[in-house]
Amino acid sequence: MNLVEIFHQYLTPERLNTVIRVILTLAIGIPLIIFVRKLVQKLVRNRLSPQSEQLVVRIVYYSLALILVVMVLNEFGFKVSALLGAAGIIGIAVGFASQTSISNIISGIFLISEKPFVIGDVIEVGSIIGEIQSIDLLSLKLKTADNKFVRVPNETVIKTEVINLTRFPARRVDIKITVSYKENLKKVQELLIKIAEEEPKALKEPQAIVRVDSFGDSGIDFIFGVWGKTSELFSLKTEIMMRIKETFEAENIEIPYPHIILYADEKNRKN
Repeated sequence: MNLVEIFHQYLTPERLNTVIRVILTLAIGIPLIIFVRKLVQKLVRNRLSPQSEQLVVRIVYYSLALILVVMVLNEFGFKVSALLGAAGIIGIAVGFASQTSISNIISGIFLISEKPFVIGDVIEVGSIIGEIQSIDLLSLKLKTADNKFVRVPNETVIKTEVINLTRFPARRVDIKITVSYKENLKKVQELLIKIAEEEPKALKEPQAIVRVDSFGDSGIDFIFGVWGKTSELFSLKTEIMMRIKETFEAENIEIPYPHIILYADEKNRKN
């Protein structure tokens, strides 16, 4: 049997019509799904929160994609009722093995409804700090400061203490400073307040705080709290620490470091 005969045997007019219908269905369906997705995205924009907008768009997109898949399978002669029956049996089996996924979905619904954070916020989950890229039904997607992608299951987020670092427009940066025991504490306090007042990135309200925290091993510990815009917090801390170093050097304020003093027994040393 040559190639032409094989071609005519398998490519019957009925099969050719099926292939053409499938191609037309895909050619019309795929652009239509993309168009509807963009239309829905445009309609819900600025009317819903970013995570709710993302969820609605994805539900519409996956629903339309499922309809297109069913239409293509129908063209190939697959009975949808049989597929649904098989899917039901498989679904029961998968359901027993996917309790974690169901827990993540329920947790995702709670996160979306409770709104402890939104897309664009920077949060701390356990030891991970990152900017929220998306809030899905199964997981949270984060981008860290060093450009790493982190996926955190929603169940973990629900069970773990989450710190929203950018929820409020202003935050306080606390800097621990140690000065020598011989220093005038009032003078140190006045210098720190002056540093906060002269720093352009520091907010005047609320006012900076300076308090004596503890008597350390090598000096007296201060807590210096300065308020600033959340978006400028890291640069504010750097500027404040540089000003402290320069000011203390100019005013001869000693920042001590740990000292170890060893005592020798005179009798043993003479022997």
